[in-house]
Amino acid sequence: MNREEPTNTTALHDWHVAHGAKMAPFAGYDMPINYSTGAVEEHLITRRSVGLFDIDHMGQFEITGQGADDFVARMITAKVSDLVPPMARYSLLLDEAGGIIDDLFVYRLPTSWWIVVNASNRATDLAWFKAHAPSNVEVVDRSDDTYMIAVQGPRAIELIDRVADSPVSNIQRFCWGNIAIDGIPVLFGRTGYTGEDGGELFFPAEKALQLWEFLLRQGESLGIETKPIGLAARDSLRFEAGMPLHGHEISIEINPIEAGFKWACDFDKEFVGKEALLAIIEKGVSRKLVGIEVFGGVPREGYEVASPEGTVVGRCVAGMFCPTVKKYAANAFVEPEFAKVGTHVAVLIRGQSREAVVVKRPLYVPAYRR
Repeated sequence: MNREEPTNTTALHDWHVAHGAKMAPFAGYDMPINYSTGAVEEHLITRRSVGLFDIDHMGQFEITGQGADDFVARMITAKVSDLVPPMARYSLLLDEAGGIIDDLFVYRLPTSWWIVVNASNRATDLAWFKAHAPSNVEVVDRSDDTYMIAVQGPRAIELIDRVADSPVSNIQRFCWGNIAIDGIPVLFGRTGYTGEDGGELFFPAEKALQLWEFLLRQGESLGIETKPIGLAARDSLRFEAGMPLHGHEISIEINPIEAGFKWACDFDKEFVGKEALLAIIEKGVSRKLVGIEVFGGVPREGYEVASPEGTVVGRCVAGMFCPTVKKYAANAFVEPEFAKVGTHVAVLIRGQSREAVVVKRPLYVPAYRR
């Protein structure tokens, strides 16, 4: 997580503090890391029932204009020509060298494109889009006016079905719908970052506290365990489910081919960074992203990965204890010959070599892939 001093707070900041959250800076915001429940239990709550996540540090852009369709298609890697309302899709935003500026979700709205970006990259992404936008395209930052809450877990859809004015269970995954909760208009996207079913709610920012507390109260009254979840559990949930975090598994210094995200790139169309990626594919990559199970210690970002003979062959970009699968694991970039599942390696933890093995990612199969 970013170590800079926070300069922003979300509308729920005082609620988090009042309810015992441990706060810390993340992406320029003072955010809840965990509550008194503890990060491991918060992780498990999300896996068994419903977790609520304050993710208003995320950014939202709206792109409109006569040339918006062609512009969006050129700027992001995913295929968008087949997207019609109410569809949404994961994609990458690249620079000309093929480096990953950000990963994002794009929603096809009736008259515009809705782009959801990562908190730490909001300013960079907005500047990138605007710098490339032709005169017949408008890019507007809607982040300050829009609040974002994630409702995640195996009972999340049940909860929303029972509190909204219309059911969301008939909305397919990676699609959206317009609903109202406690009289608040909500764009419900059946998306998420935990590996569980559920959704992400977009609604007027001034209604944040009302909607947050309503969901918690309704969960309790309906007998559906519903709890606030901090960023520590959000990180372990996404890690188990094989989802990247910018600055770790993906970054401007990392390309989609070595990170295993070639599938998110539509090479049948033109997009910024395509030529660079084609050259990388032809030449071959010098490293690959892998998952590693580690025995006898906790792997952390920056720890070296070595061959059984002791030669350094890579470096961890994330690592932790995974509460669902009960394993210590890391994501690491290693030389290609060490990337095959089952390959024995070692992770150097505080100078000590610890046995490890390359394992299949993800460790926890996301709900949408079951």
